Parts: sequence; C-alpha cells; structure tokens
Amino acid sequence: MDAPLKSKHGQPSWRLKNRSVDVWITRTGGMLAPATFQLGAGRAVQPFAIAPWIGEKLPAGTPPLLQVLRGDFFCAPFGGNGSPWRGELHPPHGESANRAWTVVKAARDRESATLHLRLACNVRRGVIDKRVSLRAGHNAIYCENSLSGFSGPMAIGTHPCVRVPEAEGAARVSAGGWAWGQVLPMPFEDPVIGGYSSLKPGARFKSLSAVPLAGGGTTDLTRYPARAGFEDLVMLMGKPDRSLGWSAVTFPKEGWIFLQLKNPAILRHTVLWHSNGGRHYAPWNGRHRRVLGLEETTSYFHLGLAESTRPNPLSRAGYPTTVSLSPKRPLRVPHIFAVAVIPRGFDVVADVQPAPGGVVITAANGRAVTMPLDTAFLKNVD
Repeated sequence: MDAPLKSKHGQPSWRLKNRSVDVWITRTGGMLAPATFQLGAGRAVQPFAIAPWIGEKLPAGTPPLLQVLRGDFFCAPFGGNGSPWRGELHPPHGESANRAWTVVKAARDRESATLHLRLACNVRRGVIDKRVSLRAGHNAIYCENSLSGFSGPMAIGTHPCVRVPEAEGAARVSAGGWAWGQVLPMPFEDPVIGGYSSLKPGARFKSLSAVPLAGGGTTDLTRYPARAGFEDLVMLMGKPDRSLGWSAVTFPKEGWIFLQLKNPAILRHTVLWHSNGGRHYAPWNGRHRRVLGLEETTSYFHLGLAESTRPNPLSRAGYPTTVSLSPKRPLRVPHIFAVAVIPRGFDVVADVQPAPGGVVITAANGRAVTMPLDTAFLKNVD
C-alpha cells in the first residue's frame, strides 16, 4: 500500500481512512488532525483543534511544533524543555513533535489499516516507531509510539487538543482514577508579555468542580469553555494499580463523547490545558480559544525533562514523573482515541470499564453506552 503525501491544512500529510474514521497525520511532528469520526445517519464529527495561524508567515525562530500545531502528537520528552539535562537540550515537547517523520510501511486489509512511521532522534540517540491504526467496525484511532535504543529517564506524554463549542460550559470534562489535582505551582503565563491565567498557582484540589481561583473563590473545570481570556494548566495525579486509564469530553447537546484510553502504568497522570484566548503574543495573538488539551503523561506538569528528572514534590511523594528507558528493552506507549454516540440525557462520563469486545461508558446520572474497542491493545507487551 502506497502512502503518498498530500497537503492538508498547509502541511504535507498522510491519510488513513476506513468506513468509520478518516484521519490525517502530518510529516512534521507526526500530528493527528483533522480526524473525522462517523456517528451514523449521515452525521460526522471532527474533535481536534487546528491552530488558527496555519498558513501564515510566523516570526523567525517559531518552533515547528507551533507552525504545525493541531490534533494529537507524541511528546518525548514532554514539556517545554527550557532547561538542559546532562547536556541534552530538547525542543518543546521533543524532537518527536518537531522533526520530520518517515514512512516505514503502510498496510491495509479487510480488518485494518495501519501507517508505520519512524524518527531517529539526535539529541538523545534512539528511534521512535509510531503506528497509527484503524480497525473495521471501531470508531477509534489506535496509536502507539515505541521507543528503542534510548537510555535514561524520559518524561513522556500524549497531547490531544480538543475544540469545543462556543456556548459557555457546553462540553463536560472528566478523567478517571486520579487521587488529587494541583494547579501548576508557578504562574503559567506572564502579563508583562501578554499572557494571562486565572487559577491560583500551586492550589491543590480533590474535585474538578471546585478549583481555586487566583482572585478568590473556585471554578468548575468540568465545564468548558469557561474563563474566556485566560490560559490555565492543572495536573491530575494518577492512582496506582489501575488497569485502565481514561479521560473524556462529553458533548451532551450534540450527543457524543470524545474518549482517550491509556495504560496507566505507562502514562500515569493527566494534564488539562485550558487555552481560551489568554495568550496575546505571537503567534497566539488572543485567538487560540475554546481548546482543551487532554494530555496523558508521566511528567512533572509541562515543564520538561530537567524538571521531571530532578527530585520534585511529586516524585518525592511517590508519584513517578519519568519513565526509565533502556536500550535492552523498548518501551511501547499505546493509547486510543474513540468517539461514541450517547443517548439523550447522558450528562458526563463518570466511569469506563472493559466489557466483552469493548467498553461500557457510564454517565454520572447512570445512563450508559457500550462501544466496540480492543482494550487488550493497551496492555504491556513483553
């Protein structure tokens, strides 16, 4: 099967398609978007955000990550990476989010379609193999990034950016299996350069519905969009000994769910990035709005390799903020994006459990929906 490059939203990209899903993957950064999921009865949704400056001439020095910004991309190391670690200075979210990937193989049969990409990294020597797959009858994208040849600690993460409707609080946000949450311990944005945040730095919380604001009181992070004019970031610390990890955005009026599934032994925590017009410097210019980053990580917030590797408050408390890489044993990082139709009255995802041939997704009000998925895909492979 050939994998020709075609321009999509200003970037050379590969296309993967079946009857349920149509997804594009950029050569630069290996970013997934747009991705169209069929809902039946002639309905389809495209949940991923695409940066509004695509196609514009951007300031010199703008990293490829921002030039391409869209959908989901794999981050190794996850975070800003502004500080070097043992001589390694990685670009924001790593070479995996900034360099050009190459095709190893594209394959299709009656049951599946797969695109296999590869990136040989230079800052720290090693190879990342990315496989994006679609399966017949599954309204899902199966993603895996396998790291081989690397040595030492690494912060890793996914980075799906989901766009939500204009109406205040139209989307409902939830995640499973976390013990407690915290707002980024230092200011996320600097008003001196035109960046604004609304949450109280370092504040801890037990419920997404009551997160402290910098100006006093609390706000409800289960509802989005909200807090127009601000950028905010929180992290949810994953409980140990979970068999299935998930995060979700529910669209009750539109009647569907965006769901991300992970192996919580590999991607331990969840970072929520609320991007709603709080950055007034280039290329953001106040126009990146109603975007939610639903990022599954093993990291110390979004700060980068050095901060995640050094002892930090989370690692001291027993919450791992890096994975350990060895050239003797590749690390496979799987996750799944899925879209499911929900019944009328389904309010917000409260639980996701494996079931024969798929998963059962249950709402806070007890309504439930079952969808076909292969959760065995998420398990460790020896």
